[in-house]
Amino acid sequence: MSDALTYLAQARPDAVGHYLKFLKECGKHLDPKTRNLISVITKVHSQTERGFRQYLGRALRDGCTPMEVLDALLMAFPALGLTKIIWAVDIILEMDIPGFAPEALTAPVAEGTWHDVMAAEDLREGESTRVDCDDHGLFVHRAGGEYRVYDSRCPHQTTNIPHLALDGHTLTCPKHEWRFDIRNGQCTGKGNAPLRQWETRVADGRLLARW
Repeated sequence: MSDALTYLAQARPDAVGHYLKFLKECGKHLDPKTRNLISVITKVHSQTERGFRQYLGRALRDGCTPMEVLDALLMAFPALGLTKIIWAVDIILEMDIPGFAPEALTAPVAEGTWHDVMAAEDLREGESTRVDCDDHGLFVHRAGGEYRVYDSRCPHQTTNIPHLALDGHTLTCPKHEWRFDIRNGQCTGKGNAPLRQWETRVADGRLLARW
């Protein structure tokens, strides 16, 4: 949100609040990736550079790939036109994001590597814990004989959430108080994006996760 819109929301909440509520209601049935890609397109259409940079970063944090961003821009060609798409790509190149390099876009998609997280029996049914594994912070939850492994970084601004932030089944990011249900990774307060979850399996008594 721009500084001007933030100001108006504070100075005239009776008027601008309805508009902001309208926008929120319009997107409540969309997943975070789709919602952010739409926001990226709207910022390109209006050629708002600050907003474009903000929502591009948010889209990538919420799991959009660089190729999906480019596809969204090209699919919006009838509305944007080539000039605005080139404007957006110039900004992307200026940001020097590794994933947008031509060699990265054309490289085969890697399936990821399996990492040894912990002994499966070290976590009892219904319990959650935080562990560090190969330079990754992880939250692990066990329920119904299954394990869920999440990236410890908040999807909002990639804050590394510490173990003290876990209270029962609620995980709260200390920076902006986004709250998550550790049982399913869904955001339950403040934000609108889930924790990133890694694929898991158990082999020879060890819990493995792939990223």
